[in-house]
Amino acid sequence: MAHQVKLKYLHISPRKVRLVADAIRGKKVDDAQTILGFTVKKGSLPILKLLNSAIANANGKTDNMFVAKITVDEGPVMKRILPRAKGKGDVLKKRSSHVTLVLDEIKENKKKKK
Repeated sequence: MAHQVKLKYLHISPRKVRLVADAIRGKKVDDAQTILGFTVKKGSLPILKLLNSAIANANGKTDNMFVAKITVDEGPVMKRILPRAKGKGDVLKKRSSHVTLVLDEIKENKKKKK
């Protein structure tokens, strides 16, 4: 049974969060927690909290679970003005992300040998 969790309006750009998401895609839950614990990126802590939330939704049964799908989509962009010389201004884009994580069970195919 798949367990899906979402994290919306994360104030980190999607490009930075995708680097962390790619590291855990397809990994077992225990391996993903270890990877996120040792990753030195700003997006690793929010994704670790999201993964722990998905584990809690699965009632803590992580022995045969893996990260089936993790997507990082672009959220709303806040535009700010940075004053420049001669009355001009540059636009700063403060980007945000929406993260979706799906945990699923590992299905073992048992083949009978003749």
